[in-house]
Amino acid sequence: MPGVLQRSDVVAMLATFGDRQPEQVTEAIDSMELVWLIHQIEERLGDLDLDDDMLDRMSTITGVLDVLKSLKAGSAYD
Repeated sequence: MPGVLQRSDVVAMLATFGDRQPEQVTEAIDSMELVWLIHQIEERLGDLDLDDDMLDRMSTITGVLDVLKSLKAGSAYD
C-alpha cells in the first residue's frame, strides 16, 4: 500500500544515519536519529503534523510505526 512504511523501511532509513548496516540499528531512537528519521519520512511521504505527545512516543521504532499508523488513519499525511 503506497504511503505506508514498514519496520524494514524505518530501519533502513535509520541505518543511513551513521552509515550503519540495518542489523546494527537498535529499537531505541535517540533525539538526533529522530530528527533525521522525521526528515527522511517527510521527504518520502510529505509533511507530518506531529504534536509533542507524538514526538515523545517516537522514541522507539515501534513507537514511530504506531504514530505513523495513527496519522495515516487520521489522514494527516498522504
